[in-house]
Amino acid sequence: MFGMRKAWQRDLDAAIDELMKADTLAFGGTGFAGTLLPVTKAYLRVEAAHGEHPDEVRQQIDRLLDKGSPAGRAYAATLLERIDPAAARSAWTSLRDDPTEFTTFVGCVMGRSTVGDYATQRLTAA
Repeated sequence: MFGMRKAWQRDLDAAIDELMKADTLAFGGTGFAGTLLPVTKAYLRVEAAHGEHPDEVRQQIDRLLDKGSPAGRAYAATLLERIDPAAARSAWTSLRDDPTEFTTFVGCVMGRSTVGDYATQRLTAA
């Protein structure tokens, strides 16, 4: 039994792997059809897993914040907003000077943002 990952752990790992390489930030449906992107589904799976497995999810979010793609780091900080607002502020603050870019989707409107600009918006909105 040792070394065997439970189904929820495998699902969490898969969702985090998806977010690690994310190049697009979208929290709802995109395009005219309102399709949920794989990264959005992954974000929602991590968010849902937190209720049952808070410690494991928090470790994974910290790893995502540390090693994720630009969009992945933005997803990590956004997840922190719901579970640890103080850590989220700290995360957004540390990302403010990050010049790397990612794609954003709000409904059917696609855009670009730098991690730093997005972090500044989140800090202002908080």
